Amino acid sequence: MCGATGRVLVVDDSADIRQLIGVNLELEGFEVVTAVDGVEALEAVHRWCPDVVTLDLRMPRLDGLHTVAALRADPRTQHLPIVVVSASGPRELARARQLGVAAAVAKPFDPGQLVAVVRAAAARGGAEANPVAGEPVSSPTLER
Repeated sequence: MCGATGRVLVVDDSADIRQLIGVNLELEGFEVVTAVDGVEALEAVHRWCPDVVTLDLRMPRLDGLHTVAALRADPRTQHLPIVVVSASGPRELARARQLGVAAAVAKPFDPGQLVAVVRAAAARGGAEANPVAGEPVSSPTLER
């Protein structure tokens, strides 16, 4: 990782969701930068070096699955923890797990749960890619 501990890149095409996630993370001491799609996310990752990325799967220009694939293909970001925050269906979530996301949180989400999942992903760092087992995480701990 090249960022300071606690840097989170929030990626979602909804301004309301970006703000909701960002404010809750900032209240817990995280430094937050946002992006509206995968194209902006890939630019921001290399410019800002976050410790964790929260990522919607359904976005214009470059969707979340292609963004995860691009991050995993790059040696500089292949172990960057990614937390999917999405209302996507089981097939998309299963594909995200195959690509090695750290966790998934279903929309609508509890802000406290999301903060706990992001905190756990940040604490784990990029030591390993941890696919999520089963459906989206419903507790504040990351599943292996």
